[in-house]
Amino acid sequence: MFRHTGKNRTFRHNLRLASFLSMVAGIVNISGLLSVHELTTNVTGHFAFFAEKLVNSSFQSSFNNLLFILSFLLGAFFSGIMVEIIYKRNDSRSTIIIPVIFEIIILVTITFLGKLFSETHPISIACSLLFAMGLQNALVTHISKSVVRTTHLTGLFTDLGIELAQLFFIKELRKLSTLKSSIKLRMVIILFFFLGCITGGILFKFTEIDSLFAAAIILTIGLLYDTMIFRYKVLKRNHHLHQ
Repeated sequence: MFRHTGKNRTFRHNLRLASFLSMVAGIVNISGLLSVHELTTNVTGHFAFFAEKLVNSSFQSSFNNLLFILSFLLGAFFSGIMVEIIYKRNDSRSTIIIPVIFEIIILVTITFLGKLFSETHPISIACSLLFAMGLQNALVTHISKSVVRTTHLTGLFTDLGIELAQLFFIKELRKLSTLKSSIKLRMVIILFFFLGCITGGILFKFTEIDSLFAAAIILTIGLLYDTMIFRYKVLKRNHHLHQ
């Protein structure tokens, strides 16, 4: 799911990746909105708020929205830097794992500190969550070669609409099969993002910002699952070699 890249990556890998990480994004999305009343998984809305507040001379508020935009960008930049540095060291197993661990650390840290600082430092919490989502989005884009995006749905709904229209015109079986797989992938991302929002919203009613811990747990399960599958395949390969 996390480790396979290039030609080794299959539709099933992308499907698993999409379901895990879009649910994480959904949880972060609703938890951030309910705790600090800011969008914390994408920057489209922040550009509109930035422009509106700038026009209305609300310079402090517009600066906060600029910080949100830059936090997402910085997260994506940081993810790209980590991937490039680790990849050049030919440590392919760590290329993906280390950025995910960073994201887990951010989410766990906010879980423990959120109740203390959500009212006094909401901007810092929003920036931290946007940084984590920028990191995740860049990482997913790298792993899947831009096939999977998990932190926002605007582009997904656009692509889904186009592909649903194409169903009425494509007749070649191979192209039709590829198109249906792409539609399935996009619908899975949308579904799990929605499930993440619902799950995070329910958890927030009882635990407040601690609901972010559920996102960290999902990421941890994904890493452990990926590691177990990888080690199993290595042991299986070594077993066959020694027979």
